[in-house]
Amino acid sequence: MKTRTRVSATLPTSGARAAVYHLDISPGDVNPFVILVGNPERARRMASLLDRVDVERAHREFVTISGRHDGLPVTFCGTGIGCDNTEIALIELAQVADNLTLIRAGTCGALHEAIDLGDLVVTSGAMRLENTSLAYVDPGYPAVSHHEVVGALVQAAAREKAPCHVGITATASGFYGAQGRSVPGFPAKDPELPARLAAQGVLNFEMEASTLLTLASLRGFRAGVVCTVFASRTRDRFMPEEERRSAEDRCIRVALGGLHALAAVNRRSK
Repeated sequence: MKTRTRVSATLPTSGARAAVYHLDISPGDVNPFVILVGNPERARRMASLLDRVDVERAHREFVTISGRHDGLPVTFCGTGIGCDNTEIALIELAQVADNLTLIRAGTCGALHEAIDLGDLVVTSGAMRLENTSLAYVDPGYPAVSHHEVVGALVQAAAREKAPCHVGITATASGFYGAQGRSVPGFPAKDPELPARLAAQGVLNFEMEASTLLTLASLRGFRAGVVCTVFASRTRDRFMPEEERRSAEDRCIRVALGGLHALAAVNRRSK
């Protein structure tokens, strides 16, 4: 029986089965079509959508589940919150698989009155208000979604009859002050940030997209982001808890539909 060894980035060339440090995954564990979610429990719930589950790994806050969805080889990865976790997940996924297509299916806060709770936002590009990506690229480097992924997600949202907005996302390094939220004892340095970004045409706030898109571009992977709106910053409203699961599930269905559309693009290009 082959033994599994742990590595941080460089995989060994011996016969040992290598497992990356945080995700506890090895070559062969990850399929070419990947959906990233923040909540690891959402990744576990998504496993019920698979025809079969071939691989399931859980280590620290990370959950990785691979299987087939209507014949498509898919991996669900629960990363936890934030750009630092997203960096770890993408880097380690890329150590055990190549030619990945990645879609983040997440939640966000809307910055415009015209975007309702439960609507979807498909990211065309992201403002890098975080500093994780600065470890790889200069400040002016654009975080952009792959055009094929944007198109596939818009088409999938239309099939789901889900209200969908396409545009610029702001990725923050935190949930409170980093997004202009003040709470008792912790006043935000820039409480006008949401209004200023909205005036610049930014549609939504979230906490992972720009790192994902930056690193995917560096590696040559297709990547994109679709988020369901859980909060309206202009109305100071959050989606009621009892409505969140169905909204998340619709976002996941759109992400899966997007992956199937992208797989069809691959087949047509051969």
